[in-house]
Formats: sequence, C-alpha cells, structure tokens
Amino acid sequence: MRFAAALTAGAVVAVATLFPGMALAAAHELPGETMSLWWALPFAGLLLSIATGPLLFHHVWEHHYGKITLFWAALAVVPLALAFGTGSAAEAVLHALLTEYMSFIILLFALFTISGGILVAGNIHGTPLVNAGLLLIGAMLASVIGTTGASMILIRPILRANDNRPFNAHVVIFFIFLVSNIGGSLTPLGDPPLFVGFLRGVDFFWTTANLYQVTLFVGGLVLAVFLAMDIILHHREAGAPKIKDPTPDTKVRIRGLANLPLLAGVIGAILLSATWKPGVAFSVQGVSLELQNLVRDAIILALAFLSLGVSPKSHRQANNFHWEPISEVAKLFAGIFICIVPVIAILRAGPDGALAPLVSLVTSPTGEPNDLAYFWMTGALSSFLDNAPTYLVFFELAGGDPQHLMATFASTLAAISAGAVFMGANTYIGNAPNFMVYAIARHRGVTMPGFFGYMAWSGAVLIPIFLIAGFLFFG
Repeated sequence: MRFAAALTAGAVVAVATLFPGMALAAAHELPGETMSLWWALPFAGLLLSIATGPLLFHHVWEHHYGKITLFWAALAVVPLALAFGTGSAAEAVLHALLTEYMSFIILLFALFTISGGILVAGNIHGTPLVNAGLLLIGAMLASVIGTTGASMILIRPILRANDNRPFNAHVVIFFIFLVSNIGGSLTPLGDPPLFVGFLRGVDFFWTTANLYQVTLFVGGLVLAVFLAMDIILHHREAGAPKIKDPTPDTKVRIRGLANLPLLAGVIGAILLSATWKPGVAFSVQGVSLELQNLVRDAIILALAFLSLGVSPKSHRQANNFHWEPISEVAKLFAGIFICIVPVIAILRAGPDGALAPLVSLVTSPTGEPNDLAYFWMTGALSSFLDNAPTYLVFFELAGGDPQHLMATFASTLAAISAGAVFMGANTYIGNAPNFMVYAIARHRGVTMPGFFGYMAWSGAVLIPIFLIAGFLFFG
C-alpha cells in the first residue's frame, strides 16, 4: 500500500528538514569511541516502550504509538546533529533508512500482503497427528513466506480444527513456538533479523547451510514434546463431556492460488539481487544505492500490488485481513532503525567504546568470540526486545564484517542468528507474530495464558531444549 513508500519518503523529508542547506555528501562516520552510553537512551527507551506499552497502557499505546516512536527518533536525531554536525548525523540516519529500512519494510509488506490473499477454507479434526502435521507444515512454510505470513495463513485453520476440544491452548502455544519463530530460521525470508543480515551482506543460502542442523534438532524436539503432550490431553478428553463442534469437518480447499507464483517471484527477486552485480549505483544525498537492490525492491513492491488485484476481496475478508498490523510494524521499525544509529557507532568502536563491558562478556580470554555467550545474550534480549535490532546489535558487536563472519567466525554468526530467531518464542513480545496469534486465539474463544503464564510454558519447554542445543552446537 502507499503508506510504506510514504513513510519512507516522510522519514527522509523529515531528516532533510532537520538539516536544511547542508551538503550531505561530505558527511563522515560518527565517532563511536567518544560517545557515552547516554546515546543509547533513545534506542532503549523505544524498545522499552514497545515491550511495555501494549501490556501496561494499552489504550494510550494503541492510539499514540506513532507519536511515541517519533519522540524517541527525534531524541536520537537532534542531539546527533547538535553534537557532530548535521552532515555526519544526516548521512548516518539516511544510510539506515535508505539502504536497510526501506528494503526491510518492503519485504515485510509484500509477504504480509501476498500471504493475506491465500485462504485455507474448510476444516479437519484436530487429532494429535493432524495437529503435529499442521505445525510441521507451518514451520516449513515459515522459512519460505516468513513467520508472519505462515502464522496468518495457518492460525485460523488450526483453531477451527481444535475448537471442539476442551484442551486447546497448548496447540496455540506450540504454534507460536514452531510456526511464529523456530521455523523461520532457514532463510532471510523467514524472520526479520535474518533479512537484516542479508541486507548487511550475508549470503542468502548461508543461513540454510549453517542453521539447518540446529533448526532440525530444536524444532524436532519441540514437535516431539508437543505430540507427547497432545496425545496425553487427547486421551484425557475421551472421558470428558463432548463439545459440539462449531465448525464441522468439511473438505479443505486452498484458495487464492494465484498468490503462490507471486511468493516465488519475491524469492526470485531476492536471489537476483544476491547474484546480479552490475556495478551501478545512484547517490541520494550522499547515500549510495546499488541498482540491483533498487530493482529487487521495485519487483517485490509490484508483486505485492499485483496480489491485491488478483486476490478476491472475500478471501482477505475471510482471513480478517487489515492493514493495521503492518502499518504498526512500519512505524515502529522506522524509529528503531533511526534510534539504533548511535548504538551501532558505539559498537563499532569495540573495546574502545562505551560498550566495552558487553564486548568482554562475549569474548573469551584469548580474544576469540564466545559463541555460547552470543547465543544466550542475543536470545535473552530477543525474548523481551525486538529480535531484528537485537540481531543487528550483536552482529556489529561481532565485528560487522559479513565476509569475515560467514567464514572465520561462521559459528559466531550462526549463534547470533539462532539466538535471535529461536528465543523470540520465549515471550509474547519476542517476535511480531506472537502477539498477533495470541490476539486471534483469544478472539476465537481460546483460554490463552497471560504474559507470565506463557513464559512458564516457554521456560518449561523451550529453555531446557535451548540449553542442550547451545552446548551441542555452540559450546
């Protein structure tokens, strides 16, 4: 929709308005070694607002999250301009918006739009094997159409399949574990932090080659735990009073199939940008934009708009499709990508910067990166903060050079990637689809656990599995 492009353009215009009449091409990098931790305040404040706003002041957040995000973004931009000059500040902010945020939000917008035109109609009975099969399909889809796309397509079918069972909250909980998080770990399409890594130069199939073993291990164990639990609960339900099925079993049909080649087109556009290097770039206010990336984003946007044309409105209505979720993500991430600019500058200073203690925590006495520490620290923060900026923070902390990280420190990058994706499942706020699935399930009458109740589930199921996986793969 027009809001994605308008938001990006608006952010650029806002920056240009803050820095009138300046030659941005002469900008220099921010001196991270001289910056104190006070520069991280806007980033921390925005992430804390995102984490607590929907829970502690829901109505205020719902109506004013855009203004709150703008406040924290301004608190980052204006002091940067005053302290280091409008040229350096503007170049850093524009670089983040034009080379990273724009591509990031265009991909999310396209996956959200195209998947919203795919309708799984009909109903089947939610036996343990059927439920496990649906979770497995969803987890595999998550790396192809993203955790958000897979979650939105499959959450309603799995709710319909289990709406006559007295015990069904656990199905949704494991759905969040596997479909909304763990399953998205194999490609940059799967989860936002991996796409951020792709934008930073990580090869498209590097993630698949380096994470498939730990993903199969963790996903397989979680699915096995679910199957054992669902068999036990299904057996207990046999003696309970029967609940009339509000959605009797009918033939399952997948509608909106015209969207499938559009999804394939999105994948093709990303692969094109990874392999086609014409060596052509355009300068926008001193920021270099490479032709292959512009072509990729244009193709992806065109495919999203094409989906709106080929998908019947009835399919989107049946999916309860609306623009607010992606609009919220677009606004929040615009603020995140701006507020993280000074944090990245400090991280790039390494042991000479204000975040040197953090560097020491993830570095062994010999100076080598501690992969297990990277896995748990990235994961712990991803549980409560958004996992995309958390990934970016530790990506920079590990050196920020994608070629070096993919080769010499491949295990470190794998630990960061796995921690960011897997442990987004630890809380409702760890990854964007989590809360969306929770809200849909509650609306459909499922008695979902509260914030801390869900954490009890993740603590009992996921943390032991993550402990085992951490020592096996990153220890």
